[in-house]
Amino acid sequence: MKNKNTILVPTDFTEVANNAIHQASEAARYLGFRIILLHVIDKNSKTALKKENLSQEAINQKLQDICNQITITFGIQADYITREGNIFTTIGEVAKEIDARLIYMGTHGKVGLEQKITGSYALKVIISCPAPVIVVQKKTFSNGYHKIVLPITSANSLWEKTKWAAYIATGFNAAIYIYQFPGEDIKEAVQTIATYFNQNGIRYQIKEAEKSSDLSKLVIDYATSIKADLIMIMTNPEKGLPSFIFGSYDEDIIFNTSQIPVMCVNPRELTWNTFIDY
Repeated sequence: MKNKNTILVPTDFTEVANNAIHQASEAARYLGFRIILLHVIDKNSKTALKKENLSQEAINQKLQDICNQITITFGIQADYITREGNIFTTIGEVAKEIDARLIYMGTHGKVGLEQKITGSYALKVIISCPAPVIVVQKKTFSNGYHKIVLPITSANSLWEKTKWAAYIATGFNAAIYIYQFPGEDIKEAVQTIATYFNQNGIRYQIKEAEKSSDLSKLVIDYATSIKADLIMIMTNPEKGLPSFIFGSYDEDIIFNTSQIPVMCVNPRELTWNTFIDY
């Protein structure tokens, strides 16, 4: 089922999962992608099926009905996968198996999916995924992304930040709002990003933060003030740290109370030419 133009959406049929499906379907329509829904079957879901006297066939039919509705509403291809396992490993495994370009994941603030993705557990799921994960909450966002906030808190992982931002902005004809924190190395990094955006016709603005403390609050307040549709962050950009360790910055941004969707990109050792084409 490999197809690079694929968005994977884990679902447990909750309201927030349905919101993730809706946002992913809108993105797929803009980008010319297809949707793959993933339902992970674990001990808890098996118990729930038995309690509600539902068969696996009933779950499959429910997934197929959702896929049919996606195709009717958005005019895109939609399929589904059911897989026994647990969300902490299975989502990443399936994403790799189908070569997903993006993953959309719904979360109830710091609690999401039936298997209770909370705090560091949600971040563990994100870091296990080979593709960027767009985390959505209950708040609905329609008609794609128009304002993307790109916080620059360090000069690390510059290639991924720049090219993914350009990729999403191009797909949605969006503008990028660079939020630059103090520091000479950060200033140079932003100049490099601006040069690349100019060369590729990406619309952008630069806003300089007045201080370098309370990073997450400053980013969220700025994104909220401009009515941003998406915030993009790098997960754990600092080299030498274990992949599952995150600071409060990541968690505060991902679970922001304004419920702005957050695109989490895992840094990889790549060059400009090998990263991503759009």
